[in-house]
Amino acid sequence: MLTMNSAASLLVAILLVASAAAPACAQVPPNAAQARAYEGLHRAAHTNDAAAIRRLAEAGADLNERVENGRAPIHVAAFASNDEALIALAEAGADMNLLEDDRYDVVTIAAVANDPEMVSLAIELGNRANLVTSIYDGTALIAAAHLGHHEVVRRLIAGGAPLDHVNNLNWTALIEAVILGDGGSDHTETVRALVEAGADATIPDGMGRTPLDLARARGYAEMISILEAAEAR
Repeated sequence: MLTMNSAASLLVAILLVASAAAPACAQVPPNAAQARAYEGLHRAAHTNDAAAIRRLAEAGADLNERVENGRAPIHVAAFASNDEALIALAEAGADMNLLEDDRYDVVTIAAVANDPEMVSLAIELGNRANLVTSIYDGTALIAAAHLGHHEVVRRLIAGGAPLDHVNNLNWTALIEAVILGDGGSDHTETVRALVEAGADATIPDGMGRTPLDLARARGYAEMISILEAAEAR
């Protein structure tokens, strides 16, 4: 029979294995060869040439044309963190909610890159914060929480991102901030931002463990305090 201590040790071991097996980031930015091959709007997006984007759009260029990896000019601008290019594309009529082949939109690309300004800009330009993205059926908020990008998390919350979406790993943003975090200040502030915004701290993972269970198993003291207060409400 397992003692209380041995059971707790076993749970910690299981969580460590689960974290190691989980993907750190499935997003792959364009490589140098791909960037060199860009032409037209894709090149202008990559080089942040807003004037060229306007000229090409006026000449009838396809604003949503796909190249390698299914990337449209908006995705190229996002990966390059080119705000002016993104604005020019949106103003010309580009579809701001396109997903590339790996199912990332501009907001999720910016969230993973920890680019809060582009996150807010993309939302202002019409990119919805509630899109289901990535092969994990997640959201930009889950991606940002996973990585501890707490300022991005706050921008996404302000932009209407769904707080309690559950991805195909059976994890919410709150769960990811705990189980894939390191317990440090970035992930702790992410947990705080989610809880303050009203994220449901009682939603369990696929094994029935709540964020508080997961934080206790890992000994994340500050997260435990935040989550205990949330569950007590």
